[in-house]
Amino acid sequence: MAKIETGSATDMFQSTSRRSVLAGAAIAAAGAALAASPVKAQGAEGELWYSEYWAMKGDVRLAMYRKRMGAPVAGETPKPILFLVHGSSTAALTNFDLTVPGAGEYSMMNVFARYGYDVWAMDFEGYGRSTVTEGNSDIASGVQDLAAAYEVVQRETGQQKMHFWGQSSGALRAGAFAGQYPERTGRLILGALTYTGRGSPTLEDRAREVEYYRTHNRRDRDIEMIRSIFTRDMPGTGDPRVADAMAEAERPYGDTVPTGTYLDMTANLPVVDPTKIQSPVLVVRGEFDGIATDEDVLDFYQKLPNPDRQFIILPGIAHQLNLGINRHITWHVAQAFLTQPEPLPIEA
Repeated sequence: MAKIETGSATDMFQSTSRRSVLAGAAIAAAGAALAASPVKAQGAEGELWYSEYWAMKGDVRLAMYRKRMGAPVAGETPKPILFLVHGSSTAALTNFDLTVPGAGEYSMMNVFARYGYDVWAMDFEGYGRSTVTEGNSDIASGVQDLAAAYEVVQRETGQQKMHFWGQSSGALRAGAFAGQYPERTGRLILGALTYTGRGSPTLEDRAREVEYYRTHNRRDRDIEMIRSIFTRDMPGTGDPRVADAMAEAERPYGDTVPTGTYLDMTANLPVVDPTKIQSPVLVVRGEFDGIATDEDVLDFYQKLPNPDRQFIILPGIAHQLNLGINRHITWHVAQAFLTQPEPLPIEA
């Protein structure tokens, strides 16, 4: 059972200084759970409510973040839970709550909170504000992190199932969690997924460093590496200001990240068994994504047992589905899948 702690939030809407402020914020903890101290911002589309929590995986503290429209109220109709699962190179808020001055909305947490979801995200072990350990934060470790986070969400919301959006190696984490905990998983969106890795230009290039990943638990992650996320497959699919904003957001966390997902994706694939996933699944990828071939991901898709499944390729998008210039298409298909009606029974 995960220990649940709730911490006070600081001014998350200060785009350039919020991480440094958050990193130095005092965390209140007492017993299993404390009352949340939200930060609120009034906008044209309503009031966004924000709070922070801690999950405990043994001695590892996992930072969690939550956004929704309006503070929770006793007796309210529960909002559907959407848990956003980050990838290999940047932390949760950098992926899902990024502010890019002058460039429009880039916060997936904001967008889906306004759609009506109770939106959660978490820094995996070794990322962001979570504990940096001697481990490499591989996919199996990520499943344990999600299990600890589930206890917090269940405690705070009373709900037994969560929808998931997983991006890149976050899709592997979310998929592996769904296979292990089907009773906890609602609808599952796997973005920028890879399955076996066969024919992937990105993974073939990354495999040149596999021995480094085997012998080192952290790797360098500088501004050029962050920029390469947006340029390696198809330049022009991302706004250069986004990479700069990501680099600034990650600055308080240092210039290294764990190697575990890189090692899994270059040496240990497949790490997710599609036949064990019982949930409805949307497999979504960008037109120019080099992390996997269409054939490899279709192989995964065809093995999913639930007939409630979709495979979509999005135009004008590369690997970063939710941070490219065409991110609005990603949000549209995700929302459509999450709100799809249940099928009526068919009589023979």
